[in-house]
Amino acid sequence: MKKTLLILSVAALLFGCTGESKKEKVENSFSEIFTKVKDEFAPDRRSNTFEAKLEVSEKADTIILRGSTTVPEAREALVSKLTEAGINVQDSMFNLPHPALGDKVFGITNQSVINFRYSSSYSSESATQTLMGAPLQILEKRGGWTRAITPEGYIAWVTSGSIAYKNEAEFNEWRAAKKVIVTSHYTLFRKGASENSDVVADGVMGNIVKYIAAAGPYIKVELPDGREAFVLTAHTADFSRWLASRNPTAENILTTARQFVGFPYMWGGTSVKAMDCSGFTKTVFFLNGVILERDASQQAKTGEDVEITEDFGNLMAGDLLFFGSKATEERPERVTHVGIYIANGEFIHAATSVKFNSLIKDSANYYEGSNRLVRVRRMLNMIDKDPDIVSVAKHTWYVAD
Repeated sequence: MKKTLLILSVAALLFGCTGESKKEKVENSFSEIFTKVKDEFAPDRRSNTFEAKLEVSEKADTIILRGSTTVPEAREALVSKLTEAGINVQDSMFNLPHPALGDKVFGITNQSVINFRYSSSYSSESATQTLMGAPLQILEKRGGWTRAITPEGYIAWVTSGSIAYKNEAEFNEWRAAKKVIVTSHYTLFRKGASENSDVVADGVMGNIVKYIAAAGPYIKVELPDGREAFVLTAHTADFSRWLASRNPTAENILTTARQFVGFPYMWGGTSVKAMDCSGFTKTVFFLNGVILERDASQQAKTGEDVEITEDFGNLMAGDLLFFGSKATEERPERVTHVGIYIANGEFIHAATSVKFNSLIKDSANYYEGSNRLVRVRRMLNMIDKDPDIVSVAKHTWYVAD
């Protein structure tokens, strides 16, 4: 038996430890190097894109590096480290936005609500949503899909037909144009100024469209792709005046939040049609003129930290409560849920539906996940002070300089 093991060990040395071919060695080395570079430069797919792969001939005499990234430094580091490892590649990666887009690197959400996914497939996990009129930066197109960046910096894929594509001049014209925002939960954009007219598109609270003219009880508007339609004046507000009227106090945040009690939960949702937990907080703050990060785990890293006391006495209305699992020696903190604090231990959140619960164990509406409260963050003191808590009025994608 020992003699057999010795023969196998010698064979392993002669044929590359595990009998790997030169191609397999290159591919395995690349995988290890790529992972290290990604972890350093672009660890979170939600905020940066870094995708790369090798095309290696059987004899490994031709090695082509393909892929795309929003972090040019990551691409440079990858090529450098591959060269250091003796893997000389033909670099055919692209920095995003992809050159094939030409000057159409801006976009406007063109439907009441559109769904983004983590990859360019309907079977891929839902990531987020944007509302009609929301500005986007376009990164690349693939088949019938487009990868784009949302106003809060979230990167994901959406069906290409859901976006109106703009060059810089067209995008600036949209920003500067007089617009209206939908302020009712739901509305309809119609072909004529009549409730009997055909529907052009549906609309939801937060949709933004161009103003053209008054038409009795209706307003004539232009949708992001140029379609003209009519919407009830009572369902809208002048966008500039709406922005100026935003006052994100705790009282106003909670008044908005209460408007959605009973609305359904949906993973990836960030609209009044349905929303997940962080989509709920994001929507509530947006309707008060504030853009938050997309996911609970991202929101939990913004704002001011609030100490959690046994009687919850340090908490204030409007604070965000984050639930999950606390950090241990073996693993970091994990945030999986978020809600908005009201008072006296009560909070409002999206869980199955938007509803009220309590952190107090003896309460009739006690939240069973209360023992998983890991963090409280105060957002309202940090608007436009924290780079990840930005007022819509100061976000240059929405408002002309």
